[in-house]
Amino acid sequence: MNAALLRARGMLLLGLALLLGACATPPQGADGEIRTDSDQSSAERRARVRLELASAYFERGQANTALDEIKLALAAKPDLAEAFNLRGLVYASLGELPLAEQSFQRALQLAPRDGDTLHNYGWYLCQQRRFDDAEVQFNAALAAPQYAEGPRTLMARGVCQARAGRWLEAERHLGRAFELDPASPGIAFAYAEVLYQRGEYERARFYVRRINSQADQSNAQTLWLAARIERRIGNMSGVNDFARQLRERFPDSPEAQRLLRGQFDD
Repeated sequence: MNAALLRARGMLLLGLALLLGACATPPQGADGEIRTDSDQSSAERRARVRLELASAYFERGQANTALDEIKLALAAKPDLAEAFNLRGLVYASLGELPLAEQSFQRALQLAPRDGDTLHNYGWYLCQQRRFDDAEVQFNAALAAPQYAEGPRTLMARGVCQARAGRWLEAERHLGRAFELDPASPGIAFAYAEVLYQRGEYERARFYVRRINSQADQSNAQTLWLAARIERRIGNMSGVNDFARQLRERFPDSPEAQRLLRGQFDD
């Protein structure tokens, strides 16, 4: 694997939550209208309560408990597509890849045009380095009716393309994601990282500065990227400033260790 691709694997994704949202799109009836509580049977309402609990447990890192709640949701409503979608996420987090794939495929059998499931399955495929298959799912998610998470999927698509070494495509899709959601630190970081990898240091500097200007958004990875950019530009005072912040705020981070070893290009 070449050095550029190895570096791309170190890109900050600002947590799985930004890419693998566990919340499903609102359920729809056969006529395409959004279903409300009054349209649901008592069994479906019970299933959705269990699913909400499962999602909460998963977000807290309690994967096994989340699986138990998903089982109860499916016992109440065996054709609940959102439950299979979430089950795919949980199994993927546990490294149970065949079960994760089966879950996503079952969810899509039940709801073929659900943008959230298409997104999640696409990111799962990207993680398995099945880049072309991932592209198909991301495209389908972006085309799904009533799907409101376009920036998130464009970000995932761009990051996936970067992992595949498709830098120009990655830049284009991350730039579009930023246009749609300029307030997202995850998108701004991923965009800055791709620009850095392409040698667009001044542009990368602009986007990472947006993140590091707000203490609640900056972290070890954003500070490390900023230090690497300043080094490429030749601004050693900037390198020293970001290096100091990195050492003081995140002394035990992998980025601080790379800084100590002088591994700016690894």
